[in-house]
Amino acid sequence: MSRFKTAVLVTVVALGALTGIAHAEETKSWQSGLHRTDLLRADLGAADREVIQVRVDFDAGVAAPKHSHPGVEIAHVESGTFEYQLEGQPPVTLKAGDSLFIPEGVAHTAKNVGSTTASELATYVVKKNTPLLILSK
Repeated sequence: MSRFKTAVLVTVVALGALTGIAHAEETKSWQSGLHRTDLLRADLGAADREVIQVRVDFDAGVAAPKHSHPGVEIAHVESGTFEYQLEGQPPVTLKAGDSLFIPEGVAHTAKNVGSTTASELATYVVKKNTPLLILSK
């Protein structure tokens, strides 16, 4: 292999590695900053629906990626301050004690806009045997 081809190959591999590292750090920022505790999962006894309840703790400044659910979500802020952005609507800021209804299939994000950990209680009424979270592109 010529020196030129070797240099090009090394450059391509190095750029690929750096891109992978950058992507991993971007992903890590939200994945390591969200802490989910599963609290409840129960069959509703109705056609293919179940209820799931989780507590999600967000480190300061962390945002969940844009996503949707195969059913409705009721988000209740237990502590801190969140900004929720539902697709097609202006952002809304909620504080401890506030709740938000998120319709089935609506893409949204949630961000801890405070300076300390913030927590939400998320209750989902969703289709059984379906992934709870669908990442948006």
